[in-house]
Parts: sequence; structure tokens; C-alpha cells
Amino acid sequence: MDVPSALPVADPAPADGSLPASALDELGSRPFGVYVHVPFCAVRCGYCDFNTYTPGELGSSASPASWLEGLRRELDLAAHVLGSPPAADTVFVGGGTPSLLGAEGLGSVLAAVRQSFGLAPGAEVTTESNPESTSEQFFAGILDAGYTRVSLGMQSAAQHVLAVLDRKHTAGRPVAAAHEARNAGFEHVNLDLIYGTPGERPEDLRASLAAVLEAGVDHVSAYALIVEDGTALARKVDRGELPAPDDDQLAAYYEMVDGTLSGAGLHWYEVSNWASSEAARCRHNLGYWQGGDWWGAGPGAHSHVGGVRWWNVKHPARYSAALARGDSPAAGRETLSAEDRRVERVLLELRLAEGMSVRVLDEAGREQARRCAEEGLLAPEALVGGRCVLTDRGRLLADGVVRRLLP
Repeated sequence: MDVPSALPVADPAPADGSLPASALDELGSRPFGVYVHVPFCAVRCGYCDFNTYTPGELGSSASPASWLEGLRRELDLAAHVLGSPPAADTVFVGGGTPSLLGAEGLGSVLAAVRQSFGLAPGAEVTTESNPESTSEQFFAGILDAGYTRVSLGMQSAAQHVLAVLDRKHTAGRPVAAAHEARNAGFEHVNLDLIYGTPGERPEDLRASLAAVLEAGVDHVSAYALIVEDGTALARKVDRGELPAPDDDQLAAYYEMVDGTLSGAGLHWYEVSNWASSEAARCRHNLGYWQGGDWWGAGPGAHSHVGGVRWWNVKHPARYSAALARGDSPAAGRETLSAEDRRVERVLLELRLAEGMSVRVLDEAGREQARRCAEEGLLAPEALVGGRCVLTDRGRLLADGVVRRLLP
């Protein structure tokens, strides 16, 4: 779960981080995950609007050491706030570039999670990694530390596409890194792709997909490029130096991605994610999509427990300073109403291959579901009040289907 650079505006959060009793009533009855946000990057990619900082941007105001000390304090605070916290079913270390911490640093992160929460038997433990900051020794080290899954940022196998995205690794490095991870003993390895970058040709995407399959990974995430406001890429598009992504081209590329991966035995389980088996699915992300609970630790990280959602201050220096004072680093929070939670179920569950029950919808939404089924956007089960499951065509228009189901 990458942390956006802009945080929402809502109610202030209490300085002690306490939660209402109602939020804790069913703690442990739903999947519980821990997300750790590592805010450091060697350089900033032109398309990225995540809450990340390069060394030049931070100067002496923050460091990985001060961030790690703050993280330990936040995890201890979390355990105190939750009372008897459930052991983490999943842990996901994202960024930023977690692999910049090295195997030893990532081992320290997981040790802190273990100390505050513990890990459930068979817990899934993922770290994101950039291919250029990994090695055989790195993968062996994090496997030994207890990580069970690696997600590598590939984006493209075409060097000119990587250049537009300001990615610094060479085109062949992600595949080599995936082989290194698998050789080290990782059964579960993901590669991230971005399609629709200005200048990307169909043959470029085909080459990227061929490289993914050659890597032998069991999971692929593929996202259409979004030109986010405030990024270097957005400024180039605004100046006319690069064209904006074309919706028809993005749809054609999505079909290419899905057809190629499905043909190779990687099947979609969420609109932008494919896995070779149920065991290969990312359980941590499924927790988000299925309404689980999680504590997000680190600058800008978001959390959700029992219908209460909150988010931390963004800057690493402010984050560490708050925790050093004994305060929660939360910048704001909101308590979701029953209607808020229903709307979020539609937004998230509809993206899954198993879809959602029609009963989640109100009367107007159920009528729209029937119409969407008649138009081939939802499977026929929606016509008889069963489940809303996106068809292949519906996946291409998923955002529009959601808007119709939430009239």
C-alpha cells in the first residue's frame, strides 16, 4: 500500500492514539495486518506522488536510524492502544524503497513487528524492493530474517520506457533479481508492471510480458499509468512534451496483459493483480480489499481498525519527533458510518474476482446491477440477486460500473 503524498482532512486524532471501545470490540475476528512505510528513495521517479524523500530533500533532519527508532516507538504504542493485539497475519513493508535499508535493516523492522505484535503461524511477510538495490546476499539475508514474499518494481523491459518513468535500473535487472530471489528460496515473488507510458509501443509491452514470464514469478501486478498532479511527469504532459495516456490504448494494453498472463497460468483475482494459485495471492492486499484491520506505521501511513481510519504526519522528522515526545504521530482520523463502510465495500470488493453480494447494494444500486448484467458488464448472477462479478468487459470499465452501483 503506497502512501500518497497528500493526506485527507478530517478530525484531529487524540495525542495518546486511543481508539473508541467500539473499534476494538471485534478486534481479531477479521484479518489483521501491519503495514510499515519506508519513506526513503535514492532518487524520485518522475511519475511518483508517494510520500517519499531523497537524501537531498531530508538533509540532516531525518535518517533511517531516527526513522527506525520512531517505528519501534509507534509499534509499541500500537500494542498499548490495541490492548491485547492479535498476532499479525500479514506484514507488508512498502515505500519508498525498503531495500535501501539492506537485509540487516529490514531484519530490524521485522524484529520490531515481532516484538510488539508477534506473527501468526504461517504469516505472510512481504517487502517491496527496487531491483538495483538487491543482490543474492540481500535476498538470502531477508529470507533468513523471516520474510516470505518479495515484490520487485519492474515497470517495463523497454529501456526507453524506463527513461520516461525516470527508473534507474537497467531493463534486464528485474528479471535477474527475480531469479536471485527464487534461487535464494523465495517461493512467492511479484513483479510490478506499468503500462501506457508515453512512447510505449505494443511490442514494448509484449517484451515486458515475455520477460515477466521468463522470470518465473508466481504473481504479477500491472497498473495503467496515472499522471498524478504535482509530479515531474505531469509537468511534462502539461507543457506538451509528452502525450497523456490514451484510454483506448490503455484498454487494449490491459487486454494484452490479461490474455498473456492468463494464457501462462496466472489468473486475475483483483482487477490489477494476477497469481498462479490461491497461495500466491497477496494476502495483505486482500485484507484491504475485504475490509480487514491493519495498523500502518511510518510517516504518512494509513490505518484502519473497526471502522476507525487514521493517518500519520508525512515528514519523517515530524513523525520521529512526535513519538520521541510520547505522542501519537497521527495527523487526523475519521470514524466511518455504516453507509461509509457499505460504499467502501462496493468500491473494493467489486474489484475482486469473486465480486460481492448484490445485498450490499441499496434498491437503486440493485436495479443498476441488473442493467449492468444485461449490458454484459456483470455476470448473469446479478440478474437474480446473487453476486456482482465483473465480466471481462466489465473489468475494462470497472470505475464506471462502481459509479453506477452507487447512484
